[in-house]
Amino acid sequence: MHAVVVSVTVHDREVAISELNEQVVPRERSAPGFVASYWIALPNGKGRGTIVFDGEAAAQAVATQVGAPGEAVTIDSVEVCEVVAHA
Repeated sequence: MHAVVVSVTVHDREVAISELNEQVVPRERSAPGFVASYWIALPNGKGRGTIVFDGEAAAQAVATQVGAPGEAVTIDSVEVCEVVAHA
């Protein structure tokens, strides 16, 4: 398994959560190889998403398409990483 790890800066929390639930998460679910995703709010207006796929090719394909759905967040980084353990 591989994951796409997305780090963001949140400018408008309410709008960001709405866009996440209405646009980003449904698009993730429909991606080939999708396993699960988790989006967390961090202190100081930061956030992180981990989107898990059943293989590296699926993760790489999604990573190239990651973009902010609006102006409520700025994408700080996008990385594809190997999942080495899970529970």
